[in-house]
Order: sequence, then C-alpha cells, then structure tokens
Amino acid sequence: MKITLATLIALIGFSTHAQTPTEPSVGRVYKLALNWVPEPQFGGFYQALIDDEFKKQGLNVEIIPGGSGTPTVQMLTKGVVDFAIVSAEEILISNDKNLKNPAVGVFATFQKNPQIIMTHEERKFKSIGDVLTNEGYLAWQKGLSYSLFLQKKYPHSKVKMVPYLGGLAQFQKDKLLSQQGFITSEPIAASDLNIAVSTFLVADEGFNPYTTVLSVRKDFQKANSDVIKKIHHAVTNGWASYLKNPEKANAYMSKLNLGMKPETFKKSADAQIPLIQTAEGLGKMSESRWSTLIQQMKDLGLVKNKLKAENQFISL
Repeated sequence: MKITLATLIALIGFSTHAQTPTEPSVGRVYKLALNWVPEPQFGGFYQALIDDEFKKQGLNVEIIPGGSGTPTVQMLTKGVVDFAIVSAEEILISNDKNLKNPAVGVFATFQKNPQIIMTHEERKFKSIGDVLTNEGYLAWQKGLSYSLFLQKKYPHSKVKMVPYLGGLAQFQKDKLLSQQGFITSEPIAASDLNIAVSTFLVADEGFNPYTTVLSVRKDFQKANSDVIKKIHHAVTNGWASYLKNPEKANAYMSKLNLGMKPETFKKSADAQIPLIQTAEGLGKMSESRWSTLIQQMKDLGLVKNKLKAENQFISL
C-alpha cells in the first residue's frame, strides 16, 4: 500500500505549514523522513542515532521510516519534516516546479547509484546494452529517469518491455526475463533461491545520480547553518562507524523491519560498501556531477527550467 502525504501528516502530527526557520533548536525534535523501511541503505543514519552522534551535537533527531511511495520530497518542501531522504533526480524535479523554496542535498550516501538490471547468468550478457539489444523480456517501471535514459541510449532495442510487478516470481519462472533491481537487494534474494544471475549497474552506462541523499529546504538551511553542520557531522560519523561494523545498527533496524532476515541485513550491508565508501569521500557531492545530471534530466524532458548545479547541494 502506498503512503500518501495526507496519511503521513496525520501520523506524524504535523501541519503542512512550514515551521519558522529560525525556531531555536533547544528542546526541538528534528524529524528525518526515510523513503523506505529500515534497511542497510539507511544504516549510517541509524548508527548515528544509537551512538548518540546527534545528541553529541546537541540535536534531538527522530527518524521516521517510510514505505512504498513515501513522498519524502513533498513532505520536506511542505514543512512536514525538517530533513528527508530523497534522490538527486527528485531534488531537480521538485526544484524545477518550486523555484522559490527549493530543496538542497546535504549528504549523498550512495556515490555510485545502486540501481541495476539483473539477468540470468546463463544468457552470458556482458552489459545492459546486451540486455536491451537482444531478444527477451525486461521487467521494469517505464517512465523512471534511468529507464528513459537507457531507452534513449539504445533506441533500437530488441527486448520486449513488460511491467515490473515486484519480487522475483516472474524472474524465477522465465529464463528470458531480465528485471530492474538494486545491487543490495534482488541479487541477494536470487542467491537465496539458488538462481545464478548477472548484474549490471545503470551507473556504468553513464547515468549515475546521487541517491539516498539527506536533504533540507533552502530557507531552513540559510537560517540554521549551524544545525546543518552539526547534522552533517553526526551523519558522517554514523556512516563511518556503520561501514566498519554494521552489526549493532543492523540489529536495531531488524527490530523495526521484521520482513528482512538478519543474514540478509549483513549481505546487503556488505554489497553496498563499494558504492558508498569511494575516493570522493563519505557523503560528498560535486558541482560537475550535478551539472551532468541537470543536462541529462533536461535531455529526457524531466526538467525545463534553467537550474544551477551549485544551488542543488551544500558543500560542507
């Protein structure tokens, strides 16, 4: 079931009226909305919480789990929450429509995007290009930014596009079917079912937006620069600790997400390390990466206004 903004407002108990940006932080609870259930992709945020990294900075932070369709960018821009986890594409699409009060990225968890196309190993494909230019089926959600990018890059594809229904039921039954997924999820589930797979990162095709991005409203950031620095420091410490030893945070998250097995938490945490811990540094973002993404989103018709790369993120 998708979570609507109205439902979340009722659950969280917030007004859609943004709080006064200069409200003092003493005694205040800062709300951080996740765009999915507690899983390793949020491990560093939970690590910061249970290690009291936020409290060490004098901040009281509440992490609000999400679910399918959680509208975190809307929750952020409407003032329902103070911080939200979004993708770089969501920031651009939102800012394209809301030039007066944009959202900005503070910390980009995934330096390399974890979205993949997964195929059966026996097909011996070497790249996403092979998937698209050979006969077969590809289950994915049409209209997503990366799917539009790949269709534009491979305009003469032979694969038949079919709807993605979630899970691995389709994939398990049909050797000619490839599907969308995340490197931290579907390949692990396939391995548990003894299905041999090949996985290809969309990022390796040239579309590599930051994701699991901690974001904030620009007006809030301007009025509370000290709070932003403190939460960035706490989150950076949380991720550094989680990447070294995820056991404590995984155990904490597993109590909040009973649908994921403890061993799956470990496998997922291991799979994401090279996508998070890169030469760029934890959480870092660059103007050149944002410029590239802005141009790609324009080429795909997903943004129309002239957006400046330096206005989409905060460099700390």
